[in-house]
Amino acid sequence: GPGRFRQFMQCDADTVGTDNIAADAEACMLMADAIATLGIPRDQFRIKVNNRKVLDGVLASVGVDPKSESDAQRRLGVLRAVDKMDKFGPEGVALLLGKGRKDESGDFTQGAGLDPKGIDTVLKFVGAGAQGAGKTLSVIAPVVEGTTFGKEGIAELAEIERLVAAAGYSDAQIAVDASVVRGLDYYTGPVFEAELTFEVKNEDGQPVRFGSVGGGGRYDDLVARFTGERVPATGFSIGVSRLLTALGALETAKAQARGPVVILVMDKGELPRYQAMAQKLRSAGIAAEMYLGTSGMKAQMKYADRRASPCVVIQGSNEREKGEVQIKDLIEGAKAAADITDNKAWKEARPAQVTVAEADLVQEVKKVLARHGG
Repeated sequence: GPGRFRQFMQCDADTVGTDNIAADAEACMLMADAIATLGIPRDQFRIKVNNRKVLDGVLASVGVDPKSESDAQRRLGVLRAVDKMDKFGPEGVALLLGKGRKDESGDFTQGAGLDPKGIDTVLKFVGAGAQGAGKTLSVIAPVVEGTTFGKEGIAELAEIERLVAAAGYSDAQIAVDASVVRGLDYYTGPVFEAELTFEVKNEDGQPVRFGSVGGGGRYDDLVARFTGERVPATGFSIGVSRLLTALGALETAKAQARGPVVILVMDKGELPRYQAMAQKLRSAGIAAEMYLGTSGMKAQMKYADRRASPCVVIQGSNEREKGEVQIKDLIEGAKAAADITDNKAWKEARPAQVTVAEADLVQEVKKVLARHGG
């Protein structure tokens, strides 16, 4: 049915027919732009890049021949083990790199058969992760400098770093990360992964990272498996349904982080009027409530703060006679308060408080929310 189809929806982009490393750099940039265009803020995700040639260098250093057919299963075993780092952690991966791992249900997964020294080398390499600002390559290069393909991989990663930096992407946005493996065996060069970095709550209310929403890499030999002709290619896919789930989680987190607009009750005889204001805001899609307690203005302002309200609406008798309301931006006010220590300066500044026509209530509250990304 449609639900099952949606589960597997993905967006793909590939460049076929060139082995120019610029195509791989472009794939990383295109993946970043696609995710940003779909609505994830650029500071909430990163594109992580590694290289299969570098990983082959690591394999060679632990006694697994990356080019030999007889060692193909061990090679794949190591790659698949490391690809489970997010799921099983270093201890679980160490078991999969060694003799094997038994899961909670009792099922046993055969390990790659590395010795303890080999396991330690692989875990240290993957643990290098992303060191930031061009440092990752200097950390991982010594592990693979004894192999030709390892050095080739390092050179390709350096070129990707150079190209994406020249195009204006920061290393917080696209970065070399030794932990990226991608479990498929047909990748031959750069591999990339799109990781969402914001936290969401799991079923137990614990904060967890959303994690990967896509990835890809260079697969120069894959077409040859089917046609016999070598056609270089690179590309990526983004899991659209997973990304939509992430966008939903992000919106929920935003909504939870910001409470409703609070209508203060300055005159208990005017409750219907205040209630009508709250309803007017709700009808415009703005979360709002009228203060329902019995306390004075100071306590009502404290209540709005506790509710993480972005702004309060104030209408006393003076404003009512003029057909006006005051809107106090609590977020902007808090920022200003941090900078103002003198009481006289505070009163003169009247931070983030405007008086507007009551008829413009919705429009003016929307301006406040837009100012703070809502």
